[in-house]
Amino acid sequence: MATAPGDIPKHHPATQSEKLVIAASSLGTVFEWYDFYLYGLLATIITAQFFSGVNETTGFIFALAAFAAGFAVRPFGALVFGRIGDMVGRKNTFLVTMGIMGLSTFIVGLLPSYATAGVAAPIALVVLRLLQGLALGGEYGGAATYVAEHAPNNKRGLYTSFIQTTATFGLFAALLIVIGTRFAVGEEAFASWGWRVPFLISIVLLAVSMWIRLQMSESPVFQKMKAEGKTSKAPLTEAFGTWRNLKVVLVALLGAAMGQGVIFYTSQFYALFFLEKMLRVDGATTNILVAVALLIATPAFVFFGWLSDKIGRKPVLLTGFALSALLYYPLFQAMSHAANPALYEAQQTTPVSVVADPNECSVQFDPVGKNKFDSSSCDIAKAYLAKAGISYGNVVAPAGTIASIHVGGQVLPAVDPATVTGPARADAIKAYGMQVQQALTAAGYPAGAADPARIDKPMVVGILIVLVLLVTMAYGPIAALLVELFPTRIRYTAMSLPYHIGNGWFGGFLPTTAFAMVAATGNIYYGLWYPIVIAAITLVVALLFLPETFRRDIDS
Repeated sequence: MATAPGDIPKHHPATQSEKLVIAASSLGTVFEWYDFYLYGLLATIITAQFFSGVNETTGFIFALAAFAAGFAVRPFGALVFGRIGDMVGRKNTFLVTMGIMGLSTFIVGLLPSYATAGVAAPIALVVLRLLQGLALGGEYGGAATYVAEHAPNNKRGLYTSFIQTTATFGLFAALLIVIGTRFAVGEEAFASWGWRVPFLISIVLLAVSMWIRLQMSESPVFQKMKAEGKTSKAPLTEAFGTWRNLKVVLVALLGAAMGQGVIFYTSQFYALFFLEKMLRVDGATTNILVAVALLIATPAFVFFGWLSDKIGRKPVLLTGFALSALLYYPLFQAMSHAANPALYEAQQTTPVSVVADPNECSVQFDPVGKNKFDSSSCDIAKAYLAKAGISYGNVVAPAGTIASIHVGGQVLPAVDPATVTGPARADAIKAYGMQVQQALTAAGYPAGAADPARIDKPMVVGILIVLVLLVTMAYGPIAALLVELFPTRIRYTAMSLPYHIGNGWFGGFLPTTAFAMVAATGNIYYGLWYPIVIAAITLVVALLFLPETFRRDIDS
C-alpha cells in the first residue's frame, strides 16, 4: 500500500498543464462511455432488431444480458490492459483501448438484423459487446491513474472527480444524439433504421479521441519510476499473488467498488429502463427526462470529489451507500406515482393477484427463448400479466387448482391446457387475454402507454436528480480512493480489477438480474432488493475495514 507521510501538499513535476491533462483524459473517456452506453439506451429497439425470434419478455431480458456481456469481460480487460499499463506506460494503453472501443461501436451500426441474418446477428452483436467490455476494462484505471499521478496530494479528489463525470457525460452525449436522431427522422424510421445513426457517428468521435490522446505525454510518476528501473516485471503476481496486496484488493471491492457499481447502474440505467418498460413512458420522453436530470446533477461529482479532499473519502462514500439503501424503495414508488399515476393508483386501490398451484408455475424467463408459457393455466395467466407489465401478487392454491387472475372483484379462471389443444388453445388464450384486459380496464388500469398529459415531469426529474446525487456521492471520490490504496508500480493493475468487478459484474448485471427478479415474482419493485442489499453490505465492510486514504502520498 502507499505510504501516508502526512498531508503536506505536493505538486508533481508535470510536463503538461494540469488542465490539459484533465481535459484530454476526461474527453477521451467521455467518448468511450458514449460508445458503451448507446447499447443500454437502445435496449428496447435492439430487442426488436436482434432478438425478434423469442417471446417479448425473454427478448428484453436477452437484450439486457447482451448489454451485460460487455460488463462481464471488463475485469479481464482490467487484467490485460492493467498489466500493459504498469509495464509499458499509461499513454500507449489509452490508444489501444480507444481503437478497440471505437471500431466495435461503429460496426454495431452496420450489423444486419435478426430478420436478415438470423441467429448470426445476435451472435455478432454479443462479440462486439465483448470487445467493448475488454477495451473499457483497460480505460478507466488508466485515466484515473494518469490524472491522479499529475495531481497535487491535496487536490486528488477534485482532479479525479472530472474523470468520474465522464461516464455521466458519455451517457448524456449518447442521450442527446439519440434524442436528436429520434426527432429528426421520427419514431417509426428511428425504430427501423435511425437507431444505427448514433453508432455510426462514433467513428468521428474515435478520430477526435485518438488525436486528443496522441497529444498527451506519459505520467511523470511513471516516467520517474521507469527511469529508475523500478517498474514491476510481473504486476499480476505482485498485485494478487501476495496477501498484503490481495487483502487491499478485496477491501476495495467489497467495501467500495461493489456498492458504487450497483448504485451507479440502479440510479441511471435501471431508472431509465424502469420508466420505459415498467411505467410505459415513451422512449423519447424517458430520454429527455433522464438527460435533464443528468445535466442538473452532474456537477455534484466534482463537488463530492472536492469535499473528499477536505473531510476524507470514507464519510462521503458511506453517506452515499447508506442513503441509497434507505431511499431506493420509496424513490421508485414515488417515480411510479409521478410517471404513470393511473397505473400506480390502480395498483394501490385494486391490486392484481394470481391464485395458482405453485407447482404449475414457471419463472417467466425462458433461457432458451422458445417457451410460449402455454403448458399450464398458471403460466398462461402470468405470461399475459408479464407481457402487459402488470404487477401482481401470488396466492397459493391447492394442488390441481386451475389458476385464476383476481382483479377488481372479478375472478378470471385461466385456460386449462389439458382440455384445449391445437389451434383452439391459441384462440382460447387470445380470448382470455382480451377478457383480462377488459377487467383491468374496468378496474382503472391504463391499456397502453402512460398518458403524457398526466406525467408529472418536474417530479420525475426531481426524483431522477436525487438518484443521480446518490451516484455522485458514491462515485465522486472513488477514483482517488482506489489510486491511493496501491503503490505506483502495480497501481493500474491493482485498482482496475476491483473497480471493474464491482462495476462490471455487480453493476453491469444489475438490469438483467433485477428484471429477472421482477419476472419471477410479478412485483415490479422486487428487483430493487438487489442494489439495496449490496449497498448495505458494502456500507458494513467499509465501516469495518476500509482505511481512510485522502492524506496519502502516492509517489511511493
